[in-house]
Amino acid sequence: MHDLRAITPLGRSEPVVEVHGTVTMTEVTDVALASVAARRGREPETLAALERVLGDAPPAPGCLGGKTLTAFWMGPDLWMIEAPNDTHEDLAAQLAALSSGAMSVTEQTDAWCRFDLTGERLADVFERLCAANIRAFQGGEAVRTTIHHLGCYILCRTPAHMSVIGARSSAGSLHHALRTALVSAL
Repeated sequence: MHDLRAITPLGRSEPVVEVHGTVTMTEVTDVALASVAARRGREPETLAALERVLGDAPPAPGCLGGKTLTAFWMGPDLWMIEAPNDTHEDLAAQLAALSSGAMSVTEQTDAWCRFDLTGERLADVFERLCAANIRAFQGGEAVRTTIHHLGCYILCRTPAHMSVIGARSSAGSLHHALRTALVSAL
């Protein structure tokens, strides 16, 4: 019989947590992800289904939102949905069941890695990493950018809490870039 053990995107048995000055960086592994795309001609049905799931209208371009679950805008009629993994391990199947065929849903949980940075002076850190104007963020923003030549999403939950989502296959490189910027800025 197989003895399989889950590992984090950084290849560990437990998520990595590091403190650099006033900022804590945490590898987040307890979130389920699913992408949702409206099918042509079914956009109103998709918006209605997402509003039921999120408890609010789906986020507009460049935004993060939701009351019961969280979503961020990825492109025209395309969103990424986040949910606690312990209650939504099968998030994609749950969303697909609600859609009545109006949207295409794809499981994304194991395709991405996420690092949360919490604390003061996050803008000082991110200005070393990317071109996003983090200093203007007030909470609720979601931008696609590059960090260390890697395509990433930066989600501003609050000015003192940013999430960076990147490809799981590049988790080590993204972690290194974030750590380097933290050490440089703080």
